[in-house]
Amino acid sequence: MIVVSDSSPLNILIRIHHIDVLPALFRTVVIPPAVASELSHSRTPEIVRAWIDSKPAWLTVQAPKWLNPALTFDDPGEREAISLALELQADFLLADDRKARMAAQALGLSVTGAIGVLELASSRRLLSLSEAFTQLRATDFKIANSILVEALQRDSDRHGTRPE
Repeated sequence: MIVVSDSSPLNILIRIHHIDVLPALFRTVVIPPAVASELSHSRTPEIVRAWIDSKPAWLTVQAPKWLNPALTFDDPGEREAISLALELQADFLLADDRKARMAAQALGLSVTGAIGVLELASSRRLLSLSEAFTQLRATDFKIANSILVEALQRDSDRHGTRPE
């Protein structure tokens, strides 16, 4: 399975201490150089910079051979990630930005973000979704509470429990 990621899902999974679900779910994740650069930027939280500095074996950095001219985002990480996902015919693109997700889906990519990764990890019993969301709420990650409530309801239905 080929998975390409933008910086946001990695950033949030690192900060809530659930980055290890990625190799359990996908084995290998590929990021373009612009994403690696964003993760190591001086304004990025120290925990994220330390993580990318000691990059795990399951994370590969690969430059796209071309940038899709239809992508007009200001963010080079999003442009490179979508272009690389198209080039590699990735099974998933991990991205949280709404415009990037919509553009990637319009180009035929399957997209999920940090919430989708957490939900998938919970479905495989790799973590407690309610605990992960508690950690997520303690960050500056912006997401409508209704999205979290709906994800918790799906998780509850899957596991046959009451939502927390």
